[in-house]
Amino acid sequence: MKPVGMNNVQVRQYNKALFMALMWRHKQLSKSQLAHLSGLTIPAVSKILQALLDEGKLQHSAALMSARGNSNGSFQLPSDGAWTLCLCIKPTSIELQLADAQLVAQGSYQQISIQAQTPQALLDEIEIVWRQTCKLWPKRRINLALAVHGQVDPVTGVSQHMPQAAWKTPLQMKFLLEEKLGVEVRVDNDCVMLALAEKWLNRNALSEFCVINVDYGIGSSFVINGEIFRGSLYGSGQIGHTIIEPNGARCSCGRQGCLETVASLSALKQAAHQQAPAAPLSSSKQLLAAWQTGEPWIIAWAERSAEAIGLSLYNFLNTLNINQIWLYGRSCTFGENWLHAIVRQIDFNPFDPRDALKSKGTNVHFGQLDRAQQVLGIGYLYVEADPSAG
Repeated sequence: MKPVGMNNVQVRQYNKALFMALMWRHKQLSKSQLAHLSGLTIPAVSKILQALLDEGKLQHSAALMSARGNSNGSFQLPSDGAWTLCLCIKPTSIELQLADAQLVAQGSYQQISIQAQTPQALLDEIEIVWRQTCKLWPKRRINLALAVHGQVDPVTGVSQHMPQAAWKTPLQMKFLLEEKLGVEVRVDNDCVMLALAEKWLNRNALSEFCVINVDYGIGSSFVINGEIFRGSLYGSGQIGHTIIEPNGARCSCGRQGCLETVASLSALKQAAHQQAPAAPLSSSKQLLAAWQTGEPWIIAWAERSAEAIGLSLYNFLNTLNINQIWLYGRSCTFGENWLHAIVRQIDFNPFDPRDALKSKGTNVHFGQLDRAQQVLGIGYLYVEADPSAG
């Protein structure tokens, strides 16, 4: 492929996108801070800022970002745009965090228990939450950003398959909610929500990383060169459906021996039922509590599940060469021993010298963002949709 350079217009567009990305991460910056973060000169920064001010992308603030020397204030994202109600949706619960036009949290994070047995019941529950929020903020236009468990088409906003749902048919969430509520709606997978939260809220995130959510199922999302990688069919990150035991248990996807049948909390519940078939079914919460009290078979199960997750990750990471992994989900309750069992499986890469790996350290960590920040991540779908945001 013939290499192509950038003309002056493309350079300006790139620099403006860089500045907008910096503003979305930091919310407010001075001219000198932008020069430091971008590596550009003050005169160059001034020209870019003026262009963004003229376009209404930024606004000037009198707030000083430094107590040293003279300052002409700072710059921030406009504060008068639409707000976003960020929701994480399951048939049994809705988590919510409201954000203002700058995607700064407003009010407190909440989790509401629901029992949606039909697609319409789930849409009704979402509408109730949205209308209640609008009553609290009657002067604000409030759009919706939905993180949905299972396979999602982010372009059409269709929930293709929600594993915990009583129904098996696709649900046109975006279209139906926009028609009913008259606001903009964006929809994506709940693991994409975690990846967006890491990308925009964790300043230690690299340009290439993945998040793994180990909970009822096992999902993942990959960021490559700063972009969410979805694949042409929007099915990337299905680490839970990599085959671990070819002749193993039947998975909900129809195949046998998927990672989810070995290492998810739903697999743990199945194992508990096999341990005591006549006993009432235990909840994930009860089983995690039993692990904390030292139940031997659950401790052994957790070790095996971690090894299976590590093996799947090893295969993924050797293919994609991603060196930063963040772990989320209720299975993180299993703690450091569980994490170390995962790390042992992926701590060797045949393409890197062993001493080089040791010097870098194994970059696998429990996610540090709290649940409110995680849910807030789905709101960045609106930022990602703006080409000028970087």
